[in-house]
Amino acid sequence: MEIKLSQEIIKHIPNFKVGIIEYKDITVSESPQMIRGRLQLFQESIYFDLENKNVPELAGIQEWRSIFKKYGKDPNRYRPSVEALYRRVQKQNYLSSVQSAIDINNFFSLQYQVPIGIYDLNNLNGSISIRLGMEGEEYTDLNGRINSLNHLIVSSDNLGPFGSPFVDSDRAPVTFATKNALQIIYLRPSTDVENAKRLTESLMSMFTQIHGGEAFFQIVRCP
Repeated sequence: MEIKLSQEIIKHIPNFKVGIIEYKDITVSESPQMIRGRLQLFQESIYFDLENKNVPELAGIQEWRSIFKKYGKDPNRYRPSVEALYRRVQKQNYLSSVQSAIDINNFFSLQYQVPIGIYDLNNLNGSISIRLGMEGEEYTDLNGRINSLNHLIVSSDNLGPFGSPFVDSDRAPVTFATKNALQIIYLRPSTDVENAKRLTESLMSMFTQIHGGEAFFQIVRCP
């Protein structure tokens, strides 16, 4: 699958990069106890680590807030999705198990302090571009709210935007019926290429261990 970064993004953040994983013939199910247990214990650990700390001061979240600011979005109104996860944990409103794909997505997002999206490939159309949303673009998110995408970083196919490091649309969610999926790791620009590869491959390995199927990854960045 062809994935492109827009020049508009690269112009302001030359070291911007994303990890892309494509999965084929996977089986999404209820999460095994090992995943549910790790997610719960990790959230409890984060809760204690956050005592006397402000979530926006965490390195990964701070970096993603600065990205939103750079493109003209107030991160107090448009929070990176990983910040929203951390704020839930800080309030002890822990994430409960949803299903295997979403649970692993959330676990790695919390672990690496980066937004991660996973999408049903069968609901996407054509090549993918990571770009800035345009004036008038909007979509309905996973919570049923309509979101303006103007100046937000979005992932878009031939039909328009379907995902963002802010919140994903309701067009291509991974469900128990999903067999082919696309995962986008919105990496910290400060992460060097070798560490970006290790992080992405680690996520891919755990995902295929649970879901089976075949997978391959790539790091998309400025040439």
